[in-house]
Amino acid sequence: MTAGSSTPLLARGGRRVAGGFIALLCTVVAVFAVNFPALTGRIIDQANIIPAATRDAIEPKLADLEAKSGIQLVVATITSLEGQEIEPYANELFRTWKLGQKEKNNGVLLLVAPKEHRVRIEVGYGLESTLTDALSKVIITNAIAPRFKTGDFAGGISHGVDDIITALTTDSADWQPRPSLRLDDAPSRDPTNWILFTVLIVVVILFIIWPGFRWFALNVALNILLSSGSSSGRSSSGGGFSGGGGSSGGGGASGSW
Repeated sequence: MTAGSSTPLLARGGRRVAGGFIALLCTVVAVFAVNFPALTGRIIDQANIIPAATRDAIEPKLADLEAKSGIQLVVATITSLEGQEIEPYANELFRTWKLGQKEKNNGVLLLVAPKEHRVRIEVGYGLESTLTDALSKVIITNAIAPRFKTGDFAGGISHGVDDIITALTTDSADWQPRPSLRLDDAPSRDPTNWILFTVLIVVVILFIIWPGFRWFALNVALNILLSSGSSSGRSSSGGGFSGGGGSSGGGGASGSW
């Protein structure tokens, strides 16, 4: 085979590789392009599983916790995870709502997805040493999941909120001696950061080997920014309630029933 004839083959191979990278990028982008519910209060019951009496009992506790400590604890139920795992969904929802104070990152999200039988406690950066992954797992295992199994969503959410508040307002030494609240194996961490790093590497490679990708990437980035902006706008409207600018790095724990 001559050098001239090999050039088109190499070009076609390069296009196939580039096409594969684009498909991977689009898949990852689609994972994060989710239509989140608006943040209109401390309780967002999109799945309609929280009775009015339970809401009335929980909401003053959440408001009191924020007034006394600055910690913003939000309870949310959703109709669907839209094909995602609950870990990246909860982390992105937390970041979209910007729960907790910006300087302290002291937000907490209790997320329930009844359709997928999944629940997660997502913890802001500033509270990871207080509401640890292990404690979050214990709260789900002991207080929430057993009640959800019997269909008692109100009881599971109420007890979960109470235990989260107790963990946030009680010295950790008071929790550690209790055998029922100890876990030997820490849960695995959310792979979100690794995925984002991989996407970044892919984008850099494509920028180098394929100039036409720059236009594609800029359009994708613009669409994501516009979508994020509209979600943030919806979150801050309605009810006069909004996040304080906090963020989360995937701390917390998940469970199922």
